[in-house]
Amino acid sequence: MSGHTDNSITIDAPLDLVWDMTNDIENWPHLFSEYASVEVLSREGEATTFRLTMHPDESGKVWSWVSERVLDHDRKVVRARRVETGPFAHMNIRWEYVQLPGGVQMRWTQDFAMKPDAPVDDDWMTDNINRNSRTQMALIRDRIEQAARDRRQSPVAPG
Repeated sequence: MSGHTDNSITIDAPLDLVWDMTNDIENWPHLFSEYASVEVLSREGEATTFRLTMHPDESGKVWSWVSERVLDHDRKVVRARRVETGPFAHMNIRWEYVQLPGGVQMRWTQDFAMKPDAPVDDDWMTDNINRNSRTQMALIRDRIEQAARDRRQSPVAPG
């Protein structure tokens, strides 16, 4: 068995702003509500390896793992995978950005499998990822749209 999720949201902001803000890994604790910190471990070309640490869960446990992201600027696609998989046998994520008439569609497709000894199964994790993705995407949309409004209201003076 394995899990698969596919979630998207449209963000009313310029494509470059959506791309830049969502790929500014160091700023993720301010963009996502679930991350307490990000530590970049290495950068090589378009690949970044980093450690994500979440805020403590209901039981006080702090989850942390290492991931790698590879950017494809031309196609506006990001491929990511967990390097330290934790309870996952594997976890791969594809971020896609498409310019639409009403804004930028940001889509997250996740393919994963839980390890046999994981505390939850693929179905439970699928539901959890879907629920959390919708929450985080709405938050990201709101924060990027606010940044876009702020930019429109504060034009840069000619130099």
